[in-house]
Amino acid sequence: MANKSYQKRCKKCKSEEIKKDWFMRWKQRYKCKCCWYVFQNKTRAKKVEIVQIWNDYCFWKQIYSQLAEKYWESIKTIQKKLDDFEFVSPTIKPKEIILLMDTTYFWEFWIMAFKDYQEKKIINFKIVKNENNTDYKNWVKELIEQWWIIKAIVCDWRKWLLWWFPDIPTQMCNFHQVAIIRRYITKKPILEANIELKRITELLTKTDKESFTFWLQEWYEKYKDFLWEKVIWKDWKQHYLHNRTRSAYFSLKNNLKYLFIRYDYICQIEIPNTTNWLEWVFGHIKAKVSLHRWLKKERKIKLILSLLYGKI
Repeated sequence: MANKSYQKRCKKCKSEEIKKDWFMRWKQRYKCKCCWYVFQNKTRAKKVEIVQIWNDYCFWKQIYSQLAEKYWESIKTIQKKLDDFEFVSPTIKPKEIILLMDTTYFWEFWIMAFKDYQEKKIINFKIVKNENNTDYKNWVKELIEQWWIIKAIVCDWRKWLLWWFPDIPTQMCNFHQVAIIRRYITKKPILEANIELKRITELLTKTDKESFTFWLQEWYEKYKDFLWEKVIWKDWKQHYLHNRTRSAYFSLKNNLKYLFIRYDYICQIEIPNTTNWLEWVFGHIKAKVSLHRWLKKERKIKLILSLLYGKI
């Protein structure tokens, strides 16, 4: 006679009068003779690690229905296991780095990220309300206090870094400067002065400081009168006629000494002239997050952080 301690019971009415009821997805099913309730033996069900489910969800772009079909679970169970997963950021030892930093918007919040250019790895992150100078300053100070040796900084445009950290070479991203000029004179300018200025700006990432300075000065000598042309408006005051062209030119002129910092240290360290490595990471993450629509904030943050570090 079978040991009653191992006797199966109905999960609904607790009756011991049960019988086998064929298979479902290669698992044995049972049926109660009293209430006709059908159930499966959980002890024979295959247990899947939560980390494996999260890995498929995060890195292999599997949606809830695909995960439910793969692991023979309901969508609600899959969602519960994804919420039970706890992300732990890896610990990175302090060392010498060339720091790339930028902030991007993820629909509901902003993420500020710091990346090591030499090893192409994220070393830190922060969830912020918006992109501001104070957060950049505090986190750079915190890295220095943690014994990180910052050999150079590459950012979009943070002039205050030159004042607060004068010992650290700070390179302005050339593509951000090109984007600033594009906002002033548009992508397809009509005026001859704007067309030539756009042509010079496009050479920013392909030339050296001396050549670019010469071309910019030559452009200014040619269109000096155009830049300083004034007109009297209805308020009977004089105003510059081509304000957007002036803003574009003076933006290049004022930022010129920060756009070619890498040439001043070319014999010592290799400083990139753009933050493209970090921008590529943001684009890669946004493409994957957009596949999982209507995520709640906690799950979205956990997904973004897993993708930032590239591993669990």
